[in-house]
Amino acid sequence: MNQAARIPLFQLAPANLQAMIALSASVKKSSLGVRLVELINLRVSQINGCGVCVDMHWRDLIKQGAEPRHLNAIAGWREAPFFSALERAALNWAEAVNALPHTHPTDDDFAQLKEHFTDNEIAELSYAIAVIRGWNVINASLHNQIPEVPAPGF
Repeated sequence: MNQAARIPLFQLAPANLQAMIALSASVKKSSLGVRLVELINLRVSQINGCGVCVDMHWRDLIKQGAEPRHLNAIAGWREAPFFSALERAALNWAEAVNALPHTHPTDDDFAQLKEHFTDNEIAELSYAIAVIRGWNVINASLHNQIPEVPAPGF
């Protein structure tokens, strides 16, 4: 179903928009690495049904040299052979955190995460999950559309 955007979001509340953009940029500069952040962005966006974000982060990963087949399998990452133990721990944590408030990450989820990440990296991963979830909420609720032709640089 093609719906028009409800408001011209990117022309409004410029201070808030810039803060979200800055948080997104800081997450990409974290010790997690851009690839892992983008995998998290893609998976959380899939779960939350944010077409704009799915399109953007899939394209970002392709630009980084990711294999389309690997990216197509991210929704079934538990069965796919394409993801490292570290990526699996991050994807599991992202799904568990994204499921709040319906369920909560378990002690087992956290233990799996601690096997691969330092406390600082866990904090960075938490910010990454929070910011993409924020973008998903904004874009999906306001019906922001996937652009027919992506903006230059995106």
